[in-house]
Amino acid sequence: MGRALASGDLTARALTDAHLERIERLQPTINCFISWDAAGARAAATRSDRDRSDGRRRGELQGVPLAHKDVFHREGVPVTSGMRVLDAPATFTATAINRLERLGAVNLGRLNLDEFAGLGTNEHFGRCINPWNPEHICGGSSSGPGAAVAARLAAGALGSDAGGSIRLPAAMCGVVGLKPTFGLVSRRGNVHTTWSVDCLGPLVRSVEDCALVLQAIAGPDPEDPTTAGVEIPDYGRALVGDLRGITVARATGSLLSVVDGEVVEAMDAALGRLRDLGAEVVDVAVPNVERLNDLQQVLTKAERATIYSRALRTRPDRVSFVARSVLYEGFLIPATRYLEALSLREALLRDHLAAVHAEADVLFAPVIATPVPEVAEIETADADELERTFTKSAGCVRFASYLGIPGMSVPCGFTKNGLPTAFQLLGPPFSEALLFRVGHAYQQTTDWHRSAPSL
Repeated sequence: MGRALASGDLTARALTDAHLERIERLQPTINCFISWDAAGARAAATRSDRDRSDGRRRGELQGVPLAHKDVFHREGVPVTSGMRVLDAPATFTATAINRLERLGAVNLGRLNLDEFAGLGTNEHFGRCINPWNPEHICGGSSSGPGAAVAARLAAGALGSDAGGSIRLPAAMCGVVGLKPTFGLVSRRGNVHTTWSVDCLGPLVRSVEDCALVLQAIAGPDPEDPTTAGVEIPDYGRALVGDLRGITVARATGSLLSVVDGEVVEAMDAALGRLRDLGAEVVDVAVPNVERLNDLQQVLTKAERATIYSRALRTRPDRVSFVARSVLYEGFLIPATRYLEALSLREALLRDHLAAVHAEADVLFAPVIATPVPEVAEIETADADELERTFTKSAGCVRFASYLGIPGMSVPCGFTKNGLPTAFQLLGPPFSEALLFRVGHAYQQTTDWHRSAPSL
């Protein structure tokens, strides 16, 4: 990610200026930023160049221009979570952002997202457009990060994922997106969509970049009691390009039954590459997928209704009608049902690990079930059509959020409409290094992640 900077072939200031120029030129079309701070970014880049010339090397992220989904607190700056009800300046900076900036990363600005990080659209800041084709959606809720990285308006971004919100836009925009294990990355200073499933992770251009960013942000945080006290490995050492001795489970059953033939064809070709790289491939039926997805919805609907209940009571005019309708669903969930969903997670995770990872190291599954839909198709659909469209893809990603396991979206081609598609790698808790090994090996023999939209 920062090799040209480290070698001295490029300065952080020149790289930042190039990104800012591109933002100015393409933002009116793509609408992936809520705001950007040109002066602050240039000042940070200048400091990075000065530090490097003085021999102060902070790591591979030094001078790299990043931007982040607008759910992260930054001291003195309002955070919106895609809404108009959160308008007070933050009093501190999120742990994940602090960790990136301590390593010298440059912050370009705040990225657009779906309203309250969970709706599918945004009436307040406008829809974010897929840079591959403005007539198509770019997924959500981390729509801005997916579009900005794909359009080369940022070298990488952080997003949040409670039910596919990193992986879906990554797949639809042709970038790599990781939902890490629950508890691996501190959520201090994050505007939560939920408390029990929300995770923070990177959207970047390659698996190698994904490992680099996760290395920077992962690890315990005394200010966040939900972080796990685990030792963080050197993720870079996993990028060996060799899959001998690795068993990959191809998801069968209900996970694959809803997937469009074009997507299956691209996934099968990717699976063939993994075989060529030495991986053994077996078929495994993932158990309880529908139940896991239902339980994930119980948790997210109940928790986000609680989180935004004050806004619904005191400032309902600042919440869109569609958002109010979605949030109100959470008030209809009985406390007994919510507590049941919490209490079942440990046993269902054990069942999942026994069924899948007793047979294989990594699970290979779809991310999006169909070619990327058109905006018009979404805007004109009735409620039942929307449910069918989104349930197909949501069913491929929500179960991992409920279980708290890591999932990474890796681009693997294009469908006939010219939009990207992807596969998903999933593993046991804290197996990110293994996902990186498989994904990186795949990218060493393919160029899908190097494809860029012609803007």
